[in-house]
Amino acid sequence: MTGSGEDWLNDGLDVAGVDSGLWVSGIDYIAGWRDAREAADRLNRALLGAGFELSTVRAVASTGEDGRGVVRLAGWPDAVRRLAEVLDARVDGGDGAA
Repeated sequence: MTGSGEDWLNDGLDVAGVDSGLWVSGIDYIAGWRDAREAADRLNRALLGAGFELSTVRAVASTGEDGRGVVRLAGWPDAVRRLAEVLDARVDGGDGAA
């Protein structure tokens, strides 16, 4: 993946509760994160294919408190607005080109 290395675009494991210290014994957070990582990687490839730089907008894998995978979209407001425009154009029947 490309990127400028900014902290908010970290590729690392972002498990809910890490900051608060909440870990529940018996919950497989890693399996949920792996599932989310697979989905996030797929979305990131699509973003790259649409001409976005992953240093400006990207999908990030995480987990919820119950261990389920979660994919979060992180990005600079301008890039997220541009993504919304691409999606709106696609919904409206446009070609969705960035």
